[in-house]
Amino acid sequence: MKTLATQVRNKLLMNVYEFSLIKTPAEFAYQAALAKHMSHLPILSSTDQAIVETLNNEGLFITSLEELSIPFTSEILEAAKNLMPKIPRVLCDDEKEFVIHATTQQIMEYPEIFLWGLQQRLLNIAENYFGLPVAYHGAYFRRDLVNEVQNKSRLWHMDREDRKLFKVIIYLNDINDDGGPFQYIPKDITSKVADSLRYKSGYIRDESIQRFVSPSNYKSCTGPSGTIVIAGTNSVFHRGKVPVADDRFTIFFDYTSRQPKFPFYCKSSLPMEDLHSLSPMFSEHQKRCVFWREES
Repeated sequence: MKTLATQVRNKLLMNVYEFSLIKTPAEFAYQAALAKHMSHLPILSSTDQAIVETLNNEGLFITSLEELSIPFTSEILEAAKNLMPKIPRVLCDDEKEFVIHATTQQIMEYPEIFLWGLQQRLLNIAENYFGLPVAYHGAYFRRDLVNEVQNKSRLWHMDREDRKLFKVIIYLNDINDDGGPFQYIPKDITSKVADSLRYKSGYIRDESIQRFVSPSNYKSCTGPSGTIVIAGTNSVFHRGKVPVADDRFTIFFDYTSRQPKFPFYCKSSLPMEDLHSLSPMFSEHQKRCVFWREES
């Protein structure tokens, strides 16, 4: 969890970036990097190219583990089945909290969860979406609790670590509209709302959003266990709807480019010593995705 000092520092750094003397050269460098890397992008199948195009146009793509057919899917499902009962429904004394994450030790006990996010096909899709080499920030195994807390990711927001964000979310139990689905506002409406709110970053309460958009425009990503939501979370307002029926079990996989707009917001789900202990299982390309800071 970020300390208050870290939050203040990051906010100051983001504000500094907005000065034209810093922002303009950075944007020129970004465009130059895109142009340089264009000829090096991996070739995609028509199916995977459609995912990239849908993300660019709509900000979100829904599929399933079965349809996506990523290698080692059976392994991650077995690991998730074993790990879910080990995530206790116990919170600290903070009444504003609503989610319990698997511990680092638990993820290291089931490394196939972290490794699934490094599958080459996923990295190729993400690279084509970014237009740049991929930085993989890891996997977050989470249990979102049935309670009335509306805080942090249960409020509307857009992620700001990079110009484009790529998140893959696996539902581990059936999620209907009462089960805390991932909700988003379509990309074209999001841009209008963001302009009206003069939005730069942070969390927005529902009543503020409703000044500019009707709840009828909210889209809930429901589906059975194994549903996958792939989201460009920088381009759409989104939130986790408050679950009222059952706790929600998910795995989030996070990616940016290796030249993120705000690198100080980027962190790995695992500490460096654990990443190095897993590294013998990585290919050379996977190592570059994980240890991207060491190459920058």
